[in-house]
Amino acid sequence: MNNTDINGKHYNRTLMVIVLLIGSFCTVLNQTILSTAFPTLMKDFDVSTSTIQWLTTGFMMVNGVMIPVSAWLITRFKSKWLYLGAMTTFLIGTIICFIADNFTTMLIGRLVQAVGVGLSMPLLQTIMLSIFPPEKRGVAMGMAGLVIGVAPAIGPTLSGWVIDNMTWRDLFGMIIPVVVIVIILAMFFMKNVLQTRKEKLDVTSFILSTIGFGALLYGFSTVGDKGWSSMEVILPIIGGLILIVIFGYRQLHMDKPFLELRVFTSREFTIAAALSSVTNMAMVGVEMILPMYLQIIKGLSAFHSGLALLGGAVMMAIMSPITGRAFDKFGVKRLAITGMLFLTIGTVPFVFLTKDSSTLYLTVLYAIRMFGISMVMMPVTTSGMNSLPNNLISHGTAVNNTTRQVFSSMGTAILISVLSNVTKNNMPGKHLLKQMPLVYKDHAINATLTGYHAAFMVAILFCIIAVCLTFILKNTNAKGVK
Repeated sequence: MNNTDINGKHYNRTLMVIVLLIGSFCTVLNQTILSTAFPTLMKDFDVSTSTIQWLTTGFMMVNGVMIPVSAWLITRFKSKWLYLGAMTTFLIGTIICFIADNFTTMLIGRLVQAVGVGLSMPLLQTIMLSIFPPEKRGVAMGMAGLVIGVAPAIGPTLSGWVIDNMTWRDLFGMIIPVVVIVIILAMFFMKNVLQTRKEKLDVTSFILSTIGFGALLYGFSTVGDKGWSSMEVILPIIGGLILIVIFGYRQLHMDKPFLELRVFTSREFTIAAALSSVTNMAMVGVEMILPMYLQIIKGLSAFHSGLALLGGAVMMAIMSPITGRAFDKFGVKRLAITGMLFLTIGTVPFVFLTKDSSTLYLTVLYAIRMFGISMVMMPVTTSGMNSLPNNLISHGTAVNNTTRQVFSSMGTAILISVLSNVTKNNMPGKHLLKQMPLVYKDHAINATLTGYHAAFMVAILFCIIAVCLTFILKNTNAKGVK
């Protein structure tokens, strides 16, 4: 392929991709890097569990809100300067977190970081899909899958190790020099490879999108803490859905929409977006509740519970480039069906967990699940994107990522609420605690286990829905040939 930018100048595609991947890895890693640091931060900042959760909840909300905006930004501003802007914004947020001496400063830093992440992730995917021809997009998106799938998966393990051996500030301090190097390299190797056009920002659409998706994500993210009956959950979800419907109606009646929802007229894109979203629900929900089981029931430390997930991250790192090549060669349908079967088979044994289940056994099962996910996530996304014309790729990426983000929040909220409610309903009476404390403890552990079993049953339901969706995929390969 002739590697030329929008001005017809030659550039080194390999070096540009390396800079993109390293920078995006740093940004996406931050989605989960604080998960095992919360107890330490609660102690240092003297805040409650529900307050400290905002370092993740707020981050995910701003990240989710930025993704729809990214489609307009990508078509409006040159890719080199947009990437530099995203990475600089992320760097500023990371420095604020590093020097934070109170919770408010730390939260501001996290929200600034999230703006950078919300831009860099869609930009990475859009550029990778644009600079590679359709027959090589599987491998390209396999490399992007390394970043999007592996970085969040190693976050808890890395976080646990740093907290045990250094301080929480080092979680941010170790990223700062890497991001500075990425920004310097991007000045030389990042090129303007995406066509831009001068389009005015539709302020009404921007406000509807921001408040609508922000409220929806807030509602789902507070379910675990407040429960489904809380007005703090119900009102944001209903309000968010109403604003998103108004936003969608507006987009479909504009000549130049803020976010092109007509990408859903492509059957292949719609099925791919639904499948990757449901798969993400199955992945993220279990990523959240498995460490809780390992810490609460098995009594493992935060680091060791994170370590149990590392095998899955390694599996995804190995398989993402391989499944990318397999997609280019064999097409999407067989890969997706096989991957979803692995994901389902790897999830079923979790329903039968006991307090004596081997940690190694769970690590292997989790790795099998991630093996399945690696065969589905990026190949399905790539096949959906290949069904769109080049001028809609940035919109397709934004729509796909937004859908996935919302479904991830929904999946996590559903699993956490099932876990909480079933555990609560099966808890022994308080009178037993005074009369027979050991019996009470045994019953309480069984009640908690019943909660985990119910949550994993719901995860299996997500898997079954995804398996059904794989059968209606067309078996197109990278060139769009059946």
